[in-house]
Amino acid sequence: MRVPAKPPLEGLKRSLDKHRARASRLPRDGFLRESFALPRAQAREKAREWLERWPKQAYWTEIESWCERPGDVIEFTMRRLPSAD
Repeated sequence: MRVPAKPPLEGLKRSLDKHRARASRLPRDGFLRESFALPRAQAREKAREWLERWPKQAYWTEIESWCERPGDVIEFTMRRLPSAD
């Protein structure tokens, strides 16, 4: 009697590796993040909009990181908690 061969698992392995790689890049701290690259005036407006919509006291909203790009463009990442208590 012959034992059947194991099915190929390469597709499953690739899928798992891809999922694990994606999950390892994303922080698992519960914060929602959104990145923007806007001219300076629009960047200020967007940050104010976030801070008014999701107040810092309730959502821990903040500008997580920012840098200035050529042409007076500001690239920044806002973060907040998904819901307030």
